[in-house]
Amino acid sequence: MYSLLLALHNILRWVVIVLAIVALVRAYRGWLQKRAWLDRDRKAGSFFSIAVDTQLLVGLLLYFFFSEFALKSILSKGWAFVASQAQYRFFALEHSFYMILAVVFVHLGSILPRKVQEPWKKHQRAAIFFTLTALLILIGMPWFRPLLPGM
Repeated sequence: MYSLLLALHNILRWVVIVLAIVALVRAYRGWLQKRAWLDRDRKAGSFFSIAVDTQLLVGLLLYFFFSEFALKSILSKGWAFVASQAQYRFFALEHSFYMILAVVFVHLGSILPRKVQEPWKKHQRAAIFFTLTALLILIGMPWFRPLLPGM
């Protein structure tokens, strides 16, 4: 089960990145070109948000139940050990922190555009929060991990 979830989590990260690019391009083009807010713009943000939520769900399953870096394993080794080991610290603290913040920002980027009337402001809010989301994802992503386990 661990290998299957990890492979799914690794593949989903690329889906998240592609959807982030789509949402960002639509948001920035709409903002800079003062375009109308279309249903496609809302859907791009929603799909990005759904992908991040799905990634969070798989990540939580790994973190709480299946991974060698699972919370149970971390607690048994102690936080001092975790803080002293780069990989444990990354997955137990850093990765989790960045990704939970990314979830918050992607939802803000999907929700806050609804609160304004001017189309360019909708795009602006989406662009700002989707940019923050993408930066957090890129910072918190384990770039040292291969695309698929075993590679």
